[in-house]
Amino acid sequence: MRLAYLGSGSRGNAALVECGDTLVMLDCGFSLAETTRRLARLGRSPADLAGLLVTHEHSDHASGVLRLAVAHDIPVYLTPGTAWAIGADAHPARVECISAHAPFRVGELTVHPLPVPHDAREPCQFLFEGGGRRLGVLTDTGHVTPYLRQRLADCDGLAVECNHDLARLNAGAYPPALKRRVGGPLGHLNNEQAAELAALQDPARLQWLLGVHLSEQNNTPALARTALETALGAAQAPVWLADQDEGTDWFTLVS
Repeated sequence: MRLAYLGSGSRGNAALVECGDTLVMLDCGFSLAETTRRLARLGRSPADLAGLLVTHEHSDHASGVLRLAVAHDIPVYLTPGTAWAIGADAHPARVECISAHAPFRVGELTVHPLPVPHDAREPCQFLFEGGGRRLGVLTDTGHVTPYLRQRLADCDGLAVECNHDLARLNAGAYPPALKRRVGGPLGHLNNEQAAELAALQDPARLQWLLGVHLSEQNNTPALARTALETALGAAQAPVWLADQDEGTDWFTLVS
């Protein structure tokens, strides 16, 4: 199993998860043309996609979902609340409504939705299992609940939101209401919260850690990397960061 990001941040998010012959996209916050271009950078095309998974309706994650799905006849997996919020019933896309509490299969992948606290209609994130490996992806979450700590411990690979440094957010130019939203319990994870989840990982099992969804205004790569590396300690797995414009290369989970 392996993971790559087409891009990650407030201007658009999309990722690929591949296991064997199965390739799925997680979110699509880019135009059809831009998505196609970014897929080509990773050696893939829309025709390769077995499914499109959607975490929630916010435009940086979902603005391109229905156009991509309709243009290439890709099934879309999302909760009923998210389907309602993006108006999926008004489009001819192949929509598969999922429970946020029950796993489902897409080809060689077993996908576990994870309900999260975020200011959206029915948001979820995902844990992927395939090839004997566990890959967790957690973004757009206001805080790490006990349920998330339990489900996302002991991953082989983990992508976790490092949206903001709390001090930079509080001192920054955002209006007070937006600061409260971003930093609140239904907002986004800060570096310290991401580090807490990183610290739960088994150092003998974790192969790599990827920081994603960094704010260009309220965080820096150096601050995010320091928080994650400190949490992992001396026996740390390599830490990488996803870029808004360049995304990432492939990160593979080896057997």
